[in-house]
Amino acid sequence: MPTLLAIESSCDDTSAAVVRDGTVLSNVTAAQAIHVEYGGVVPEYASRAHQRNITPTVAVALRRAGVTEREIEGVAFTRGPGLIGSLMVGVSFAKAFALARDIPLIEVDHMQAHVLAHFAEPPYPDFPFLCLTVSGGHTQLVVVHSALEQEIIGRTIDDAAGEAFDKSGKLLGLPYPAGPEIDRLARQGTPILEFAQPDPGGLDFSFSGLKTSILYTLQKKAKEQSDYVAENLADICASVQQAIIATLLGKLVAAAAQTGLTQVALAGGVSANSALRQRLEEEGRQRGWTTFVPRLEYCTDNAAMIGVTATFKYAEGLFASQDVAPAARL
Repeated sequence: MPTLLAIESSCDDTSAAVVRDGTVLSNVTAAQAIHVEYGGVVPEYASRAHQRNITPTVAVALRRAGVTEREIEGVAFTRGPGLIGSLMVGVSFAKAFALARDIPLIEVDHMQAHVLAHFAEPPYPDFPFLCLTVSGGHTQLVVVHSALEQEIIGRTIDDAAGEAFDKSGKLLGLPYPAGPEIDRLARQGTPILEFAQPDPGGLDFSFSGLKTSILYTLQKKAKEQSDYVAENLADICASVQQAIIATLLGKLVAAAAQTGLTQVALAGGVSANSALRQRLEEEGRQRGWTTFVPRLEYCTDNAAMIGVTATFKYAEGLFASQDVAPAARL
């Protein structure tokens, strides 16, 4: 099995990892603080920051792994989905590195990699398993037949769960990204509000209506009591979090019943949410599931998951050409 350099640059984190024989030797991520003052990711600033960060991030990843450039036998990179400018930086670096070293390129689907983050370290789920993948831009239910065969059986028809967290946080005056702050405050509060939770049917998700319900509820409460949000912030966060998690787990339970799968996994940036992780474990105990949740560093965007996915593709000889281009959507 090869020693791979992996690059992840789909959004606002520049990440590089070295993976050898499927084992993660290093996983380094450079975050971009500039977006906090804008309350969200500014694509142009993100791509410029990637240009500044990618070379030193790769250098640190190689040094921490104790590996030289000459030992790298393949370069893996996120082709998409993501911000096109950010992806271009990672793809261009990977192509140049591979061309200079005359080694293979391996393109990776960002969402497929989130699922396969479960193979960055043991315990590993057995195939087939069911995975709820929840991030800022995507919410999916995936039947994972094998490492390279994943079937999406449910997805959001509008907004993602991560966006629901961030937009709710913006309404509450919380800093971006709001998800971690809502998680922290929710632990200090009690759910006191109920919000509408639209159901598009089947195994698909919808969070647009939930965001609207949160907005209208807070506007109504503010008219009745001008300082309502400030005085009840922790309870409001607990209410928002409970509504989002209830939607996610309701569909997950339905998917498990429909597929008959009892190996159940959680992946994506929102899987770092402590209440979601706890609720999954509780559901697992009640329903006889074997549950899997990655370590926190493998939940958010990271290059280790790209390298692990690429290891499976390398074994099958699935290489990309120098003509490969980034894709905002896959």
